[in-house]
Amino acid sequence: MNLLGFVCWTRIHLLCSDLAYSGYLSGVGAVLFRNLIDWLQNLAYQDITGLMQEYYPLHLILIPAIGGAFVGPLVYYFAREAKGHGVPEVMESLELRGGRIRPRVVIVKSLASSICIASGGPVGREGPIAQIGSALGSIVGQVLKLSEDRVRTLVACGAAGGIAATFNAPIAGAVFALEVLLRRFGSVYFGAVVISAVTADVIAHYFEGDQRTFLTPDYSLNSPWELLLYTLMGMLAALAAFGFPVGCCIFQKICGA
Repeated sequence: MNLLGFVCWTRIHLLCSDLAYSGYLSGVGAVLFRNLIDWLQNLAYQDITGLMQEYYPLHLILIPAIGGAFVGPLVYYFAREAKGHGVPEVMESLELRGGRIRPRVVIVKSLASSICIASGGPVGREGPIAQIGSALGSIVGQVLKLSEDRVRTLVACGAAGGIAATFNAPIAGAVFALEVLLRRFGSVYFGAVVISAVTADVIAHYFEGDQRTFLTPDYSLNSPWELLLYTLMGMLAALAAFGFPVGCCIFQKICGA
């Protein structure tokens, strides 16, 4: 093996190691995040609810309010970039800070999102785990003192791994990272996010088994007219997908979030 081949092999080996670290951390983070949500949910709606029987059914309002009272100060005083959905904040870090995310975001986002979700807040897991995974990927890049481009790649890999491990969907995680975060489909980026997503998914399978997040029934087409309904449903979904973020932006401005 000549010197050039050795250098190329070494760089590829190091890159794959970085991607594996990012995927491993994202997978472990997703497992811990899911278990933290389950634990807090049991605490809120079983243990605490048992002590609030005299307030039934007001606890359905009180518990989300208590959760919000914890989340607000936690985010405001410790990591304000942990507020919001999560994905826009990751995109902002990629565009303005070269993918560098403060390590404390992992802790604050995990706690704030877990409390909000477990207490009944109107949020999901996809945004928080994308930001948590991205922050873990960014930490790997910063600790190893990698270049800005490689840090950005690891951020996308962390997001792909987090989504893959959370929803048992490595392909969806990889496509999300490529289309939404990196917005490029080069062979290097594609291979990177796939390695990270698959690694994270394997970690999640190891700890939690092969659990499907969404259980879909067997499908059969009974009439060709059903295709018209599916077309209409797609159009309505497109309108909702357009209107929802617009509505979020409007209310964020109104509330000063």
